[in-house]
Amino acid sequence: MNNDIMSIVFANDSDSKLNELTLHRTTASLPFCGRYRFIDFTLSNLVNSNITTIGIVTKVNYSSLMDHIRMGRDWDLNRKNSGIAIFPPYVSNTATSNYKGKISALHSLLHYLIQGKEEYVLLTNSDVALNIDYEEVYNSHIKSRADITMVTHMSKPTGNTRVIVEAKSSRQVEKLRIKNTPSDDIAEIGLNIYLIKKDLLIKLIESAHELGYLDFERHILQLGLGQLNIVAYKHNGYSAIIDDVNTYYVESMRMLQTNVRNDLFYRAGKIYTKTKDSVPTIYRENSTVKNSLIADGCDINGTVENSILFRGVVVEEGAVIRNSIVMENGIIMRYSNLSYAITDKDVKVTENRKICGYDTYPVVIAKGKEV
Repeated sequence: MNNDIMSIVFANDSDSKLNELTLHRTTASLPFCGRYRFIDFTLSNLVNSNITTIGIVTKVNYSSLMDHIRMGRDWDLNRKNSGIAIFPPYVSNTATSNYKGKISALHSLLHYLIQGKEEYVLLTNSDVALNIDYEEVYNSHIKSRADITMVTHMSKPTGNTRVIVEAKSSRQVEKLRIKNTPSDDIAEIGLNIYLIKKDLLIKLIESAHELGYLDFERHILQLGLGQLNIVAYKHNGYSAIIDDVNTYYVESMRMLQTNVRNDLFYRAGKIYTKTKDSVPTIYRENSTVKNSLIADGCDINGTVENSILFRGVVVEEGAVIRNSIVMENGIIMRYSNLSYAITDKDVKVTENRKICGYDTYPVVIAKGKEV
């Protein structure tokens, strides 16, 4: 069924809000949960739903993304027909600046869309962590006779929330609110995932581009209410838009809960990632590890509690890591103490250092730094 759907993935949508974590990479290639990248969830969901024609729209800092994806072999996407296409950040061959919104990015891909044999297009950002069967979304789309089906979830709005949905009992969207203030009230929030017939998408993009519009949610969805049948498909499993440092930290820590982790990684299919040949982790005589996720290749001789360690992390004797995230090849030297911290790849914390943040404001140490 879903081989009649192609997908366009936006790799950089939340970079400016993730600060130091995306200085050297796209949102799509941001490490998550010990050994994964955000793009892994997007690609795995698509492949598990038999969607294998995938265009990835880049903007800046995309070399790490290309290195991670390679030819798509780890997701069975290294195919003669279909597979992954990665598009550069310029809107045309003569452009000298990056695209300014989804509409201009999609307009630059019209030839790719037109040449595709698929009838439908699935648009998605890469800052969404979820495990979803898009066949169910497609079936809902057909049953409701929707022009656009948008995937939603129930959550508290943050300062970065793009779309809040108000829908009828039939799930037809009555109202869309754009860019909201934070709230403690649960609301139905768009996950920036849209299913639409390709011919209609092309028509909408051409029309919006002629008018100088840039914002897909504001200028196509919100302005289209009343003319378009927009239907909300509510995803009831784990899902999160990870679009700033705080949500990155909070959702990473939620992965320490077995039920949440299982829902994300196994709900509708397995999540795949780039494979590496790593040795097992060594737990030495003085090591103490509690309620933590430890990837392959680590060497632990200190204390690790309520934390996530990526591949190749070294924790020397007397070092203490609590409520923290240490990315690949990090070194925490003797008698140092990390609490509520995020250290990027190749960070070295020297002896007797104390780095302490808060659960609502973790300290972030940028890639390759020595402190």
